[in-house]
Amino acid sequence: MSDTAALKIAYSPCPNDTFVFHAWAHGLVPGAPALDVTFADIDVTNGIAERGDGGFDVLKVSYAVLPWILDEYALLPCGGALGRGCGPLVLTRSAGADLSGATVAVPSERSTAYLLFRLWAAEAVPGGVGGIVVMPFDEIMPAVRDGRVDAGLVIHEARFTYRSYGLHKLADMGEHWEAATGHPIPLGAIVARRSLGADLLAHLAEAARTSVRTAWDDPAASAAYVAAHAQEMDPDVAAQHIALYVNEFTADLGDAGYAAVHALLTRAAAEGLVPPLAPGALDPA
Repeated sequence: MSDTAALKIAYSPCPNDTFVFHAWAHGLVPGAPALDVTFADIDVTNGIAERGDGGFDVLKVSYAVLPWILDEYALLPCGGALGRGCGPLVLTRSAGADLSGATVAVPSERSTAYLLFRLWAAEAVPGGVGGIVVMPFDEIMPAVRDGRVDAGLVIHEARFTYRSYGLHKLADMGEHWEAATGHPIPLGAIVARRSLGADLLAHLAEAARTSVRTAWDDPAASAAYVAAHAQEMDPDVAAQHIALYVNEFTADLGDAGYAAVHALLTRAAAEGLVPPLAPGALDPA
């Protein structure tokens, strides 16, 4: 495939995404279509998918946005983030803070993190929070530390760094989800336009899977790409990030992965938080 026909893809600059897509983005996956890569925060890609704009063929989005986009996009069974012990955290300046009436910063109102937060808060904050502020995930901890918001819902490497901001973990959304359901935690999904056709969608899934396995086979090959886009992140934190979010579900969701996604979205639909899924909407592309 020529450069002019490259598929447009958007994913985050976070270490798990750059690790997963390094081989494919650099032409190291034999027979895979060339990629035209855009780096974008998850709130941006969720919005692109929901609006259907920007001409992107493949996107990294939150699982929580799927009920709004599955008419146009198909879920690919690999390349995303789903696992155990990797859930979003609620952080506050003081231990054991009460979130009743509090202002909470979140990375996206369509994020899986926020959906998990809403399921948790329905039980843990019966009085309800005071307000939600959406901001890029890397701005949330400074905002909590500086008192611009009362609490923050954080994702990614914040699990490893929040103590350096003097913050306290109030709750772990993943622990709550796993205790309540027994399922792993669905976080980020890879979707592609259904209009590409079933054959190409299957080819894209295999390209993503091969890119993941290539990264595992030679982690050093992607190190410079990961570091370049992780900005000022400590290399040890980046390595922990990759180890936590890139796992067997990244290579293939499998029955357990699909069951987790289905459980999240059907539970959320039952609570009126997302539209109900159509039958077969999550079927492999």
